[in-house]
Amino acid sequence: MTTRILTGITTTGTPHLGNYAGAIRPAIVASRASDVDSFYFLADYHALIKCDDPARIQRSRLEIAATWLACGLDTDKATFYRQSDIPEIPELTWLLTCVSAKGLLNRAHAYKASVDKNVEAGEDPDAGVTMGLYSYPVLMAADILMFNAHKVPVGRDQIQHVEMARDIGQRFNHLFGAGRELFTLPEAVIEEDVATLPGLDGRKMSKSYDNTIPLFGSAKQLKDAIARIVTDSRAPGEPKDPDSAHLFTLYQAFATPEQLAAFRAELLDGLAWGEAKQRLFQLLDNELGEARERYHALIERPADLEDILLAGAAKARKTATPFLNELREAVGLRSFRRAVQGNEGGKKKATKSARFVSFREDDGSFRFRLLDAAGEQLLLSSAFADGKAAGQVTKRLQAGETLDIRVDDNAFAVWLDGAAVAQSPAFADLQACEQAIERLREALAPQD
Repeated sequence: MTTRILTGITTTGTPHLGNYAGAIRPAIVASRASDVDSFYFLADYHALIKCDDPARIQRSRLEIAATWLACGLDTDKATFYRQSDIPEIPELTWLLTCVSAKGLLNRAHAYKASVDKNVEAGEDPDAGVTMGLYSYPVLMAADILMFNAHKVPVGRDQIQHVEMARDIGQRFNHLFGAGRELFTLPEAVIEEDVATLPGLDGRKMSKSYDNTIPLFGSAKQLKDAIARIVTDSRAPGEPKDPDSAHLFTLYQAFATPEQLAAFRAELLDGLAWGEAKQRLFQLLDNELGEARERYHALIERPADLEDILLAGAAKARKTATPFLNELREAVGLRSFRRAVQGNEGGKKKATKSARFVSFREDDGSFRFRLLDAAGEQLLLSSAFADGKAAGQVTKRLQAGETLDIRVDDNAFAVWLDGAAVAQSPAFADLQACEQAIERLREALAPQD
């Protein structure tokens, strides 16, 4: 079974070495697994909650996009997009807002922290609190639920938001699912073994402490930052304690086991701190040098970045657009064309329904077609070894199970238990494909 993983990157700053080791590098490595479907996005709507400087947000979007691509994210395998390029997300946010309890949002950590701070200062509890901050968990839920992510890697401070996404999704399923699970309920993933790097002063590397090491600054900037790392007063020739040295922790995050063992031995033998910092610089420069060149080349070609992100958005919307149509249908935002028209005598006209047609191939295998009410083929099944297996699949499709529909170019496939069981014909364009998916959902919807 393919696991869908989703990660958002807020666009309010420039990535540093800690971001790379703690989030970017492990996420890119995970995206290369054959059983993973990765969605990575620039959370630029979220950035508006924290930042009202348009130039900073625009620059951050550019720098973060260039960073992920320079570090090796394969956009042919992973789906990489800007949140603001998916119009289905704010629409889903509203659908979810309408089922989200105010009491649930009152308990969100960020909102409670703002209220507590105001109360301590003797101000109105909601002073300075925007609806963006208050509704942040609903937008995050929409990000996750739109693509039915199974796993969401987050820091411990974000676990609550994933749990709230589960609560909101479960409530929507209960109200509108009609026995189906419209939304997959996500699971927060805390990666305990991911490196948390110390900054120049030994505290966690963070822009808040101004103790970061630039990821893609020049070699000189990297060397100068490393030179400012705080060390103890042990002189050259005196043994150093690697396990209490922040510099050793940084080295450990990027070294091979052999390199680390050699470095540890040198420190115990009295390696001077200045020389140790030179070792760290060489290690980091070797790892980041080629990526640094790719990063600056991308920064100089913003139009190329724009094309890559728009292509990623188009890829993401192949999933989002038909799914939102299904959700609109579920809540009652339906087309009037579906209404059954009465005849002059006030009786309903007889209408043909969709039907399955089973047949046997010359090689002895069994297949079925699903034809819509007009007789147009919606699906052609895969080949089955016997008629019973084909019949079991048609029964499951007619039983109202949640459809796993995957769009590829201008066609789609229906999956069950991790395998494609039926495919549509190729349609003239994406709009025709989406219309066919809508007819498929209507054909397989439980009848009253």
